[in-house]
Amino acid sequence: MADIHFFAVDLGATSGRTVLGSLVDGKLMQRELTRFPNRIVETGGHFFWDILALYDEVVRGLRLVADEGIEIASVGIDTWGVDFVFFGRDGGVLRNPYCYRDPHTEGAMEAFFEGMPRERVYEKTGIQMMPFNSLFQLSTLRRNHDSALEAAERILFVPDALTYMLTGEAVCEYTILSTSQLLDPRTKRMDAELLEAVGLEEGRFGRYVQPGEKVGGLTAEVQRMTGLGAVPVVAVAGHDTGSAVAAVPAENERFAYLSCGTWSLLGIETREAIISEKSYAYNFTNEGGIEGTTRFLKNICGMWLLERCRKEWTDAPADVNEINRNSMEAPAFRSFIFPDAPDFANPVSMVEAIRGYCERTGQPVPQDYRAMARCIFESLAMRYRQVLGYLKELAPMPIERLHVIGGGSKNEFLMQMAANSLGMPVVTGPVEGTAIGNIMLQAKAAGVVRDLFEMRRVIADSIEQRTYLPQETEAWDKAYERYLKVTK
Repeated sequence: MADIHFFAVDLGATSGRTVLGSLVDGKLMQRELTRFPNRIVETGGHFFWDILALYDEVVRGLRLVADEGIEIASVGIDTWGVDFVFFGRDGGVLRNPYCYRDPHTEGAMEAFFEGMPRERVYEKTGIQMMPFNSLFQLSTLRRNHDSALEAAERILFVPDALTYMLTGEAVCEYTILSTSQLLDPRTKRMDAELLEAVGLEEGRFGRYVQPGEKVGGLTAEVQRMTGLGAVPVVAVAGHDTGSAVAAVPAENERFAYLSCGTWSLLGIETREAIISEKSYAYNFTNEGGIEGTTRFLKNICGMWLLERCRKEWTDAPADVNEINRNSMEAPAFRSFIFPDAPDFANPVSMVEAIRGYCERTGQPVPQDYRAMARCIFESLAMRYRQVLGYLKELAPMPIERLHVIGGGSKNEFLMQMAANSLGMPVVTGPVEGTAIGNIMLQAKAAGVVRDLFEMRRVIADSIEQRTYLPQETEAWDKAYERYLKVTK
């Protein structure tokens, strides 16, 4: 078979990139074409994403492909979840979309639950309660008589919005919709009662599509700007975690996965949604996967903690790998934080938030970047153990190992801590799982691979994996008991 090339757009909450993926002799090769920041813009007391800047970066990447004379089979876009863009009758963007970290949803859940009980919302959706979920964002905008919402002809989640800007086709991709807390995972459609509660109709979100479905070709305008033809745009798993989990090179179903980046997303892959009193109590979420699977997981604050601290540290090296290595010079198990505490959602100073938490809980306060980085890594490893314990209670199968994907998997110190804390093997790779899942779903749409099993086999044959085995488990067991006492 001749080499075949795919163009992946992978947008995270802090940066984005375009990637050229190629299948050569049955193996996947990838090359980063562009990388760019995804900046949060603060104005008028709110935080926004610059959707036009992101669109421009996508076009720039496509132009590079054309300049190199590369023939691509398709384009696929994945992004972070929950956020959405309003479009008017003329197809124009009405306003840059709110960032999920905007404070306008403070108290939004409690306000919504005055009209519909919290338990009923969970029973309908199986989604983890978080104030920035699309349901609560939309409810807040409606309550505030938001002018863009009132004028919107279309409400499209971020990957669907970019697809619309490239093709003119308005769609609602299943995995990104599943992050919204509007979807019933049993019917795989939006829940009518929830839509009514926010004053919206199903049709305003575009037609439903599944991962691997072709949406449309590049518009004449995009063709002119890039020099490409009417290249198809494929609905991959639009939620970046959906694409990332599709790239987990697991051999069987007896695994948990950790997508380790700005967020840590820890979960399992199941055939049916798990919606029960216990899953509700533990605040787990059921998000859509590919081929009818469900991603049963919990959102945990991740490398956001370190990313924010790095912007403040004046005594730390610029190289994050050096920070990771130097953190091991600090004493072990001195201080713990609860990574998901509200203190760390979006503080003015992350450094002061961590110090304040430690002081308030009667622990030694980290004084330099080494001690603070070690506190972050050990606390994340303990939180992984806590959440995996919940998963073991709820999973329909035994969990034998943890597969870690994403940029955080390169931190060998955190990965060894995770193995020590969990007491099970931790297997890392691929690092760029999201882009790989995006590319392989395009390959599936092109008929190059048949199913998820074959996708994962190709990925396993194409990447390097590393296994971390548990060490010093007795010391970690004792430290975990103290973590639970400190953070309860």
